[in-house]
Amino acid sequence: MTFATTNTGMCRPTRPARAGLMKYLDVYRSRQQLARLDDQALSDIGLTRRQAEVEAARPIWDFTRD
Repeated sequence: MTFATTNTGMCRPTRPARAGLMKYLDVYRSRQQLARLDDQALSDIGLTRRQAEVEAARPIWDFTRD
């Protein structure tokens, strides 16, 4: 009996998996941008420097506020 297999090394993620990865990347980028805002920009959006630092330090997988 003969078996034919293919091994491409890396599997291409499915659409839902890619969407999930993109969500993590978006959260990461948003938090990094928030951390780079100056005090005037933070004031404009109603945040203090400390609030921005706390948000930027949250784990990437933590999207929701309890």
